[in-house]
Amino acid sequence: MGEIEDLFGGPASGLSAPLSNKAVLKGQTALSRRSAQYRPAAEDAAPVKHLAGYAPFVAFCASRGVPAGQLASDVSALLAFLRTNIDGIPGDPGLNEAATIFVGNVIAAMRPEAHWTVMADGSREVGDRDMMITVDRLMDGLGEADDGMVAGLLTHLTEWAADEPDGPALPELRPVPSGQFREPFVRPELPSRDYRNADGEAIGYGNRWGADSPPEDSYSVETHRERFEGLHTVARALVEYLESEYDVDVSWDPAHAADAAMNIAEVIDVARLTPRDPLAAPLTFVVTCSPGVVLHAGALHNFAFPICGCDACDETAESEASRMEELVLGVAAGGYGERYPVGRKRWAEYALFAADGSGNRSGRGPVGATPAQLAAAEERLQAVPDGWRPWSLRRGGTSTRVSAPGPA
Repeated sequence: MGEIEDLFGGPASGLSAPLSNKAVLKGQTALSRRSAQYRPAAEDAAPVKHLAGYAPFVAFCASRGVPAGQLASDVSALLAFLRTNIDGIPGDPGLNEAATIFVGNVIAAMRPEAHWTVMADGSREVGDRDMMITVDRLMDGLGEADDGMVAGLLTHLTEWAADEPDGPALPELRPVPSGQFREPFVRPELPSRDYRNADGEAIGYGNRWGADSPPEDSYSVETHRERFEGLHTVARALVEYLESEYDVDVSWDPAHAADAAMNIAEVIDVARLTPRDPLAAPLTFVVTCSPGVVLHAGALHNFAFPICGCDACDETAESEASRMEELVLGVAAGGYGERYPVGRKRWAEYALFAADGSGNRSGRGPVGATPAQLAAAEERLQAVPDGWRPWSLRRGGTSTRVSAPGPA
């Protein structure tokens, strides 16, 4: 390594093991991606801001008559240099890796809390809770991007870097799931179907793009949305399981769709599950005609299954069922917490720890709620600052059931 890798603050270091999973959110571009992070509950490694391994790129810059130190503090000049010299980088794997690390270090240096994260698929992201860039795709993206796309990325980065700190740092929200249950949830068997494109070729959803980025014409296109119909079956099975295991009241009523701010015209069936412990988080299942499921958890947060459903995201009923089960079982086990308001922007925050301890995820941002709903949520969440309580196990007798479920 030597002194050649001293262009960023602190000693250069390596990355720890990857996070256990990643969920990519709707509305991403090839250059900028936001993600919800999943990681083992025991992971407490120090964040990496200065990643080692960029010395070959420093030498490459010198060979082109440009001091790498100048590029290290000027993201605009760095992007311009990369675009001018892009033909000489991707063909050399070692140089391409070094350039990728250098770019990531530049981004990490733009905000105090920004850092590197390695994901389950081996890809690396740099950013903070408000913005993450998948740097492993950045070199490919720059080679394909037009002037407008690069200008948009530069604007996004500079605005992110200039944004004021969002208030004092809060301790991490880490609700601890109890893991209590009598019988584990068993997912019902989902239908197995073949899906084909316009040419009659089989579509292998869930593994369509491999390591490549989705083609541009796959965004905002939904082919075979009916592949998510099995989520209706899983949602109803989860309601039955929770009712049998926990001390909870179940109410089936389309009016409960308002919990998730859903238009009643989009709704097939709705079940609200209210634990009898007022400090345990309620859950509302909204079965939609998309088809899909929307879950309202606790006081403020809604979670959609699938997140998007477009061809680019390449989700499957199985992958979305796993996400839904992780959320539902984590909430019931007490692995779910919320905060509101957070920072000067008065955003809402959530954290979810899997019931089996396999990982966790979190998110923060604005929520669509009325002032009255936000005020009620603020008051309610003051009673559970460290997370909602676990649901109490059912102790004989029968749970209260209001109304009757709609058609399957």
